[in-house]
Amino acid sequence: MPSPFPGMNPFLEQDDAWEDFHHDFISRARELLADQVGDRYFVKVETRLYLHELEADERSYRGRADLGVATSSPRIAAGGTAVASRPAPMELPVPAVDIEKYSWIEIRDNRDRRVVTAIELLSPTNKKPGPDRDDYLRKRTMCSEGPTHFVEIDLRRGGTRPSPPVIPPCDYYVLLNRIQRRPFVGIWPIMLADRLPAIPIPLHAPDADVTLDLQVALNRAYDAARYGNYIYKDTPEPPLTAEQAAWANQYLPESATAEAKP
Repeated sequence: MPSPFPGMNPFLEQDDAWEDFHHDFISRARELLADQVGDRYFVKVETRLYLHELEADERSYRGRADLGVATSSPRIAAGGTAVASRPAPMELPVPAVDIEKYSWIEIRDNRDRRVVTAIELLSPTNKKPGPDRDDYLRKRTMCSEGPTHFVEIDLRRGGTRPSPPVIPPCDYYVLLNRIQRRPFVGIWPIMLADRLPAIPIPLHAPDADVTLDLQVALNRAYDAARYGNYIYKDTPEPPLTAEQAAWANQYLPESATAEAKP
């Protein structure tokens, strides 16, 4: 079943689901674009890892390591004598870190590998002060002033939006910085009740735009991950207003509505 909401599903705006959704949404968007760009272009998903050192009160189990070491008995030497392991001469503390994967899409020219269009889906770290936001703003400026079309998609209601420009009041938005239209940018303001738009994605002139249907990408990601099995046990982050919550309740699956009843 696709997402029950007509547009963005606010229950995907949870720490428990967002990073996974971000990654899968980018992959589904890549699939949609790769079917349209033809042989002159190819579409890649680029990924960067961010390591965030945690404060003492945030240090907790965050996941599972890629490699594990099993416990074993003492090593036996060739002569049959047990050999005791020697302790290290020193022990040093290692700060606890949280690992965040950040992905985006690049459409590249198949002949010279140059980036034609960059497509970004904003993460929470892009919308709060800190080195990750600063890094993103530098990248945004480089794309917006260089020979690359730039698309910015914001499907998170929280945080501080990058600027310029100042986005009109809305819940979500899409920004398109097309080389030929600078210094103007196209904006799609999106409200919670709106269907996510199908947006034009520019290529090299004179090649025609291709289309990225954000709603189709969301529904494919929602289906593949079976988010409906768990996201409705928690609340959207940030919380919906009373009016938004009343509107959202009509779209909740029956199982989620039953769990919410006392």
